[in-house]
Amino acid sequence: MFRTKRSGLVRRLWRSRAPVEGEGDADTGTRGGGGGTTAGCCLGKPGASKPNPGTEAELKALTYSILKKIKEKQLEVLLQAVESRGGARSPCLLLPGKVDARLGQQSYPLPLLLYKVFRWPDLRHSSELKRLSCCESYGKINPELVCCNPHHMSRLCELDSPGSVPASTETGGTAYSAPMGFSDSLALQERGEQPHWCVVAYWEEKTRVGRLYSVQEPSLDIFYDLPQGTGFCLGQLASDNKSQLVQMVRAKIGYGIQLSREPDGVWVYNRSCYPIFIKSATLDNPDSRTLLVHKVFPGFSIKAFDFEKAGSLQRPNDHEFSQQPRTGFTVQISFVKGWGQCYTRQFISSCPCWLEVIFNNR
Repeated sequence: MFRTKRSGLVRRLWRSRAPVEGEGDADTGTRGGGGGTTAGCCLGKPGASKPNPGTEAELKALTYSILKKIKEKQLEVLLQAVESRGGARSPCLLLPGKVDARLGQQSYPLPLLLYKVFRWPDLRHSSELKRLSCCESYGKINPELVCCNPHHMSRLCELDSPGSVPASTETGGTAYSAPMGFSDSLALQERGEQPHWCVVAYWEEKTRVGRLYSVQEPSLDIFYDLPQGTGFCLGQLASDNKSQLVQMVRAKIGYGIQLSREPDGVWVYNRSCYPIFIKSATLDNPDSRTLLVHKVFPGFSIKAFDFEKAGSLQRPNDHEFSQQPRTGFTVQISFVKGWGQCYTRQFISSCPCWLEVIFNNR
């Protein structure tokens, strides 16, 4: 019996489905929330349990039947996205969004089923998702054709305070505008540069590596090793740090993060295979004496800076932040290793590899 190209693509896609069993992250610190200063803010952690053999067989049969109805060119697009784990640029996969597929007693919209098979087996509802700004379906409400590319989506982080999740997460977020004062007159801007909305500094422990990276485009990829990557490549920076820990963490940055300026604020999407840790004055209660450090798992997005909150932001009473002149408008991001009372590192300057994002707020 001859095997068609289509059936070969379908088999490769099934072999590339998301694993159900999660990988441990013992070296990144799993403690959070509670009474410490590190908070796990993700709705769920991928791969929480082993699949039921019966459900697995039913899911395979259902996935095969759906994929065989998709055009060959579209299967190639999906395979490119899945096999590269979002590292290679892939176009939108536009499919009917109102077609449902039944798995056991549950009915899933076609896009949700594909996200579940190829990204997040524990995914339950579209409210847990946030569409990335690079996607054609971003900001569109109930279109006939919806992008089903699983790597044009991210899981949404839920903060510890209620009511902080955007009302329209799947289509991109609520419609806020940046407050007055976010101009192009940041003191660090060199004469003759185009207007920019932030600058990014990369640090290894207490030493800054490379120059400040000025950001003009709405989104920026910050990575160590990314196929077809454009943006801030940390792997090209010359570092004199010989610490084994720094070199190990540097190698784990991989696809890194995506920083994007959207209508309601600045979002951070974790594209790497390891957690990142974020500290921002707009992520917490402005009256809080100590800011939390939020843990963001791979594949998740978090609104790291809120324009609306920033308009009335008071300087936090935080020892580490009190030494910085742009206190309320700086976000700190550490790769792989966390800091705070739940970890051996009390300050981010003890973390092996981290970023400082300084917003243009003048």
